[in-house]
Amino acid sequence: METAKSIYDRLKSDREPYCIRAERCALVTIPSLFPSTSSSGSSSFVTPQQSLGARGVNNLTAKIMLTLMPPNMPFMRLDISQDEKNTIAKQQGESSGILDAVQYQLSQLEIKMMKYMNAKQYRATLSEGTKQLLVAGNVLYYQPPKEGGIKAYKLRNYVVERDGLGTVYNIVALDNFTFAGMPTDLKNQLSSTQVRKPQDKIEVYTHVYLEDDEFLSYQECEGNIINGSQQTYPVDSCPWIAARLVKVEGENYGRSYCEEYLGDLEGLEALQKDIMGYAAVAGRIIHLVNPAGMTRVRTVAKAKTGDFVAGRQDDIQTLQLDKNQDFQTANLVRQDLRNDLSFAFLLNSSVQRQAERVTAEEIRVVAGELEQTLGGLYALLAQELQLPIVQCVMVQMERNGSMPELPKGTIEPTIITGVEALGRGQDLNNLNQLLQYLQNIPEAIQYLKLGGLFQQVGTALSIDLSGLIKTEQEVQQEQQYQQQMQMAQNVAPGVAQEAAKQSGQQQQQ
Repeated sequence: METAKSIYDRLKSDREPYCIRAERCALVTIPSLFPSTSSSGSSSFVTPQQSLGARGVNNLTAKIMLTLMPPNMPFMRLDISQDEKNTIAKQQGESSGILDAVQYQLSQLEIKMMKYMNAKQYRATLSEGTKQLLVAGNVLYYQPPKEGGIKAYKLRNYVVERDGLGTVYNIVALDNFTFAGMPTDLKNQLSSTQVRKPQDKIEVYTHVYLEDDEFLSYQECEGNIINGSQQTYPVDSCPWIAARLVKVEGENYGRSYCEEYLGDLEGLEALQKDIMGYAAVAGRIIHLVNPAGMTRVRTVAKAKTGDFVAGRQDDIQTLQLDKNQDFQTANLVRQDLRNDLSFAFLLNSSVQRQAERVTAEEIRVVAGELEQTLGGLYALLAQELQLPIVQCVMVQMERNGSMPELPKGTIEPTIITGVEALGRGQDLNNLNQLLQYLQNIPEAIQYLKLGGLFQQVGTALSIDLSGLIKTEQEVQQEQQYQQQMQMAQNVAPGVAQEAAKQSGQQQQQ
């Protein structure tokens, strides 16, 4: 049987070109995001000559995180499956209110899941992983089934294989430990014939593979499988998530966003370096003195402002670089590159306010900008990142008791940000335009079904209107009640007058 290490070594050659491109992208953006293999925690990285690449990556990361994991609203929705809804409706009746009660409880679970993820620092790890996606195009996430939290692996620390449809069927992740930092039970399984030092590096490989519609995994150290490390996961809730930014058919890894603009980034870096070198040379002040002139240099150097000194102006001149035209050309090209990259990284956008809480409409606008610029980002991230994370979080919370165990197949999690939010935002704009047109037609209100309009507005705003909208039967009952009350009010004065008249007659008798 092939060991996990041998699989890792075999697949490294396929991964290497992606690592080389990622390292080039990091050199002109944020070098510490993807350092070279010889780097360590104490390495000093070369600082790029321009800051536009770093600002662009940080700006896009903030905008992507705003839409992937909004700070003031869940990015997922837990819905009852349609089959379960039909079953409840047949057993209890559509007006029983059970569906509304269940949906309310699910909405509370959504809020609880967001609080759980915030407490486990999901946002910080996902933000780090988003930067990896922008620079390297790939990142591997791991969510422990019980303990909670999430961990991100850089591209250089894992290998992956996909089938023709892009489905992951083989992953090998590498963890490096020091002998002193390893768990005691793992130390006991290491070979006792070798003397270990506390600072010795120990490599642990985790192999995850698809077999018979489920994922199997085990950990390996020094060629031996670690006892108790074997795990089995359902396909829809595997804790190992190999995310990629740009999908390329037939490739095991994705491409990065910075790679698409690598020519502009490297061109800007080279021009910025040349221009700064020119400015450093031009900033030096050097005077040239005619050795055969009559002007005394010492006298000129000691002269104060307003003094009269004997000499000729031609004897002393300041050295100047006759490169102004070349400098202007380089500066214009640099400015064009900066403008192009600013648009590519959305640095010219000012839609999002700098506030802790932003509105859902602002999130939709930012998502629209990202969708137009990055070209279908959310269609991939929603399926390969957000939805698997939600499913794994549900498993975590069920196993540690933070969430009641939900019947399998009855609850369907869906992602409500990204493409879904864009479509709903466009639906709301279309509804607003329709109502504006209808205002010019007085008779149009007679043909408009307000209940259906309310349902579409609620769907566009991601609001569940169950229990908020009256049925046609309830509206008719209220109208009939109001008519009866109006008739009673109209009849009441006459009845009162007749009663008063009869009472007066009785008193006279």
